[in-house]
Amino acid sequence: MFSDEQRDLRRAVRAFLEAASPESEVRRLMETPEGYDPAVWARLAGELDLVGLAVPAEFGGSGASFVEVALVCEEMGRRLLCAPYFSTAVLAVAALLRSGDAAAQKAWLPGIAAGETLATVALAEESGSWDADGVAAAATPAGDGWTITGTKHYVLDGHTADLLLVAARTGAGVSLFAVPGAAAGLTRTPLLTLDQTRRLARVELAATPASLVGEDGAGWPVLEHVLDLAAVALAAEQAGGAQVALDMAVQYAKDRVQFGRPIGSFQAVKHRCADMLLEVESARSAAYYAAWCAAEEDDAELTKVAAVAKAYCSDAYTQVTADNIQVHGGIGFTWEHPAHLYFRRAKSDELLFGAPSAWRDRLASRVGL
Repeated sequence: MFSDEQRDLRRAVRAFLEAASPESEVRRLMETPEGYDPAVWARLAGELDLVGLAVPAEFGGSGASFVEVALVCEEMGRRLLCAPYFSTAVLAVAALLRSGDAAAQKAWLPGIAAGETLATVALAEESGSWDADGVAAAATPAGDGWTITGTKHYVLDGHTADLLLVAARTGAGVSLFAVPGAAAGLTRTPLLTLDQTRRLARVELAATPASLVGEDGAGWPVLEHVLDLAAVALAAEQAGGAQVALDMAVQYAKDRVQFGRPIGSFQAVKHRCADMLLEVESARSAAYYAAWCAAEEDDAELTKVAAVAKAYCSDAYTQVTADNIQVHGGIGFTWEHPAHLYFRRAKSDELLFGAPSAWRDRLASRVGL
């Protein structure tokens, strides 16, 4: 299914992350204010050229397809990498590219590709809705630019981003705006969440200066496409994490002995592990096909399979990580064991960008049901 170059990419990323993101480092970074290691980030951008993977070569990137992006996300999901990769290399890059705004792309993409600019997309608000109706932040013209007033919630890496691409409503409809991290009237508050391996923030804008990205009133089609790509990348992450949880459970079932025999020989444990395998393989298939559709720029198919991938992989990841804890028994519930780190990521991912039920509703709407 994958080319030799793609398999080489996977091997290189896996080897790097095994060294740079062991469990001990994940736990350390969970306790830091920034939530990531700048030195590792610099290596991701420079040594591996992963931050600019999807950025066109004219802006300093690799110009790779979304399949490569998904493979990287899958490997990062395996190691629970603490870094602003998803917000910067997936969300922000997708928004800038889809906007068609050549000036904005020239201004921001080179810095992103070089790892010098951390970026994110600020969409959801207090309602928790990830659709156009949930955008209440207001943008008003001010001189040659705009100002935005409103509050954004669940902003990935919003506390450290140098650039925020903010969804706000104008008289023409939902539009997309670029807001520098140091802009006046911008207040960013890190959130205490279930999963501290992926940082979220609340962003308050009080007449904050902003510049329009793309056309006024044309922001929602851009953001809807970004959400579809985000769902695909997240599904790949979830498949990677689910595989680790399965491997963890199977190894423990082989090693743990009760009544003179490995617990993996007991029917109940065997059946649970078999069900976990089915979920993992199905999730991986859904994620890979969605990534292929994204790479082929088949928007008609992508709108459907992204919804399938997000809904299925979210449920599968949660189920597999919960089953992993059950296979481990009492030790699986302890803080010292890594099983809960994957469960926390799974529960957080389940709601990120919308719950599985919301994506099933979106799928039904997109196929005309």
